[in-house]
Amino acid sequence: MLKNYFKIAIAVLKRRKFFTFISLFGISFTLTILMVLTAFINKVIGDNYPDKKRDRSLYITRIQESGDNNMMSSTLSYYFLSHYTGMMKTPVKVAISSMFKGTNTYVNNKKIAVNFKYTNAEYWDVLDYDFTEGKPFNKQQVSNADRVAIISEDMKRDYFGDVTPVVGKYIEADNVSYRVIGVVKNVPVTNYMLYSDIYLPYTVSKEDYKSKGYLGGYMGILLGNSASDVPKMQAEYESIIKRVPVERKEFKHLYSHANTFFRSYVDTGNEKQSGVFIVVTAISIFVFIFTLLPTLNLVNINITRIMERSSEIGVRKAFGASSKTLVYQFIVENLILTLLGGLIGTILSVIALYAINNANLIDNLELSINFTVLFIGLLVCLVFGLLSGVYPAWRMSKLNVVTALKA
Repeated sequence: MLKNYFKIAIAVLKRRKFFTFISLFGISFTLTILMVLTAFINKVIGDNYPDKKRDRSLYITRIQESGDNNMMSSTLSYYFLSHYTGMMKTPVKVAISSMFKGTNTYVNNKKIAVNFKYTNAEYWDVLDYDFTEGKPFNKQQVSNADRVAIISEDMKRDYFGDVTPVVGKYIEADNVSYRVIGVVKNVPVTNYMLYSDIYLPYTVSKEDYKSKGYLGGYMGILLGNSASDVPKMQAEYESIIKRVPVERKEFKHLYSHANTFFRSYVDTGNEKQSGVFIVVTAISIFVFIFTLLPTLNLVNINITRIMERSSEIGVRKAFGASSKTLVYQFIVENLILTLLGGLIGTILSVIALYAINNANLIDNLELSINFTVLFIGLLVCLVFGLLSGVYPAWRMSKLNVVTALKA
């Protein structure tokens, strides 16, 4: 029976090629957009390099002071993070690093854009960067304010060319010369909390990292001994923050949270606005609209197809075909159409991701289709087929035999 339905579906598709093209284009184009979007989200949120211990980590990225009609929000100072996380007993390590900053350097009269950030020594224990050369700086080098640097593979190529190894050579950043002691695998710029071209000890910073103000350019990562320590670390940090006095008299409340990676990544910088809610809502609306439009298009096209086949329907009903059988047939036909569109969409997605990766639109971001993305794509096709096929099939099953034969 299914074999016959498949043959009928192919014959119907060949009958009106323009309608077939519109239908397949709507399905495949929509699926391509959704799969590329899913691949991007999966890469940005799901990729755990270099924070491979994300399941037992919490991120501190913001501090906010607010009053009745005013508010100030920022990343934190090095002193605030080191002082108050130093009071905690649950974390086994605390990584502290600045957000990356941009500057320019010159090699053979060629200007190179450089992003650099400062870290403490524990940063390299909490995070698992892949070293292709050398090793991280240690506590002694940080304490001595040694001018040492760890660079990314891209920075190595741009600054030194194809020379290997580069450990022991010098690189200039922010008008200061640093000795390279390690090279690490690139981090995509989308992981803005951990991305950089050059990593330096925080003690060589030109800014006063000893300042006891609350606001600054740093973030922290708390590492627990196991995933079960995460709620304990969160509760302990919240307890400490409740006892921290506001820094300025015009403010009444102080907020700072140790959150999971996703919550920290989408943080809006405002205590009253949930980044998670905004992001989930925006993605849901986008997916809903992008799914609804081709579905309605398929419904209209399917109704038109069915009306054109009214004589066929009338003959089959006259020979005893039940409405249930006809509905089943047309839904199966529609599923075949959407699955064919899904196959085309999958091929287009692979081509689109390949083109995006080769274009290098976002530094170090390599998108790929994995089984999760593929499953979502096929699920979308199935939903397309059901939503756009049920109503037209129901309309068709209600056709009067005499009316259908006269059409």
